[in-house]
Amino acid sequence: MHLKGALHAHTTFSDGALAVEAVCETYRGLGFDFVAITDHDFLVRPDYWDCLARVRTDVLLFAGMELTVFEKGYVHVNRIRGERDELHIFNHPADLNLPLRRIIERILAVARRLPIDAVELTARGTRIPELEAAKLPFPKVATDDSHTRAGCGRAWVEMDSRRDKDAIIRAIREGDFWNCYADAGRYGS
Repeated sequence: MHLKGALHAHTTFSDGALAVEAVCETYRGLGFDFVAITDHDFLVRPDYWDCLARVRTDVLLFAGMELTVFEKGYVHVNRIRGERDELHIFNHPADLNLPLRRIIERILAVARRLPIDAVELTARGTRIPELEAAKLPFPKVATDDSHTRAGCGRAWVEMDSRRDKDAIIRAIREGDFWNCYADAGRYGS
């Protein structure tokens, strides 16, 4: 089955402008099959996980959290829950404003503490070609890091997979997906 998904979306549980249901409905309207809600760890309320579990939506909803990790300053790592498995994505490395060599060092340092499965190659949905060319030892994923309705649907992953959370996680971990961009004309396909 062909699937389209968002791996980094924020809601009113942290610094997003939309409730979870509105985020899901927005992505569904854009033809997405799955979405990972990844609100910031330091902003969510204690009932966050329970609230996400009660959401009813037609998209496959992954519960996740954007973790704040301190490694020579702070960085963010998304922890996305499947049924039995978890996916960890090093977020927005371009925001570090470091030379590529230092970005890779920072990712590898975090990977010694957390299981990093993939790295974002976008900055809020904008394609960063330097990261695509980088010799990062992880699959590279395109994400929105959406905080508003306008931020939804700028960059995503697609794959041929079962509509199953753990199967999707495995496909990403194994690099069995492709990255897509709404603004492909600006950057090429």
